[in-house]
Amino acid sequence: MNNLIILSKNADEYHRLLEAEHLSDLKIIKTCTDPDQIISGSPCNILFGDTSLVSMVLHKLPQLQWVQTTWAGVEPLLKQGLRRDYQLTNARVVFGPLMSEYVFAYLLQHERRILQRYEAQKKKIWDASITGSLRGKSIGLLGVGSIGVHLASTAKQFGMHVRGYSRTSRGCKYVDQYFHGEDLQNFTSGLDYLVNSLPNTQDTWHLVNSEMLSWLPSNAVFVNVGRGSTVDESALVAGLTTGKIAEAVLDVFEQEPLPVDHVFWKTPHLIITSHTAAPSLPIDLASLFIENYHRYSRNLPLNHLVDFARGY
Repeated sequence: MNNLIILSKNADEYHRLLEAEHLSDLKIIKTCTDPDQIISGSPCNILFGDTSLVSMVLHKLPQLQWVQTTWAGVEPLLKQGLRRDYQLTNARVVFGPLMSEYVFAYLLQHERRILQRYEAQKKKIWDASITGSLRGKSIGLLGVGSIGVHLASTAKQFGMHVRGYSRTSRGCKYVDQYFHGEDLQNFTSGLDYLVNSLPNTQDTWHLVNSEMLSWLPSNAVFVNVGRGSTVDESALVAGLTTGKIAEAVLDVFEQEPLPVDHVFWKTPHLIITSHTAAPSLPIDLASLFIENYHRYSRNLPLNHLVDFARGY
């Protein structure tokens, strides 16, 4: 018998969804939102929960073998001193469709000048100016994981040219050109849109810096749905203020919530969306857990395993 603890702000909803599946040899021994409710020495061997909460109870669960997180990011579980003697799987695959909706909503907003049209309407100005189109434009994807692949597929539906930058992968049929390693300038130069979905690692810290922004044309738009640590914030402020790039859309930040005195709040040509691009929907995450539980119970390799050394 496998003993499961559910630890999440949506714990009751996850419990309901998993109970409805009648998963064999699985007993839910605790459902809670507070890590303090978990007793040290619990016989739990499977933990399903929010990454930040999971990090607080690892030391209480000596029999733990597998953790399924509800987040794509696993940074709280990579802190020095935390145990790593278990299988960790994350939620990297469920966010692709939601991220595509988000990214292309703002790309279309930019091309179709939706905000400008609305401002003209409020001023009773008949704005009949010609707008742009995504067709034929180039998009660069920093990261071609599960989110990047979905973005590439959507971009192709709009007739865009797709570049992908990744550590090693070349498998996405929707990417027209792949770039790796030090080839960032060729990847970036001439892009109309640059979209980051990279995780937070030593290699990605402040990857989007003043040098990379200088390689973009002045009409370029930058969108960040990956991690705030990937962006040199001062460089981005300078780029937007001086007109080196046209616009930025940021969903994630180095410090969240963004402090009220942060310069981003008054930076021109910047849209802030407060980490809402792809909410974690319980139905999606429960389905991910269920699929992985079937694999776990049959001793098959789990989907979406995290490499502790790489951080993703």
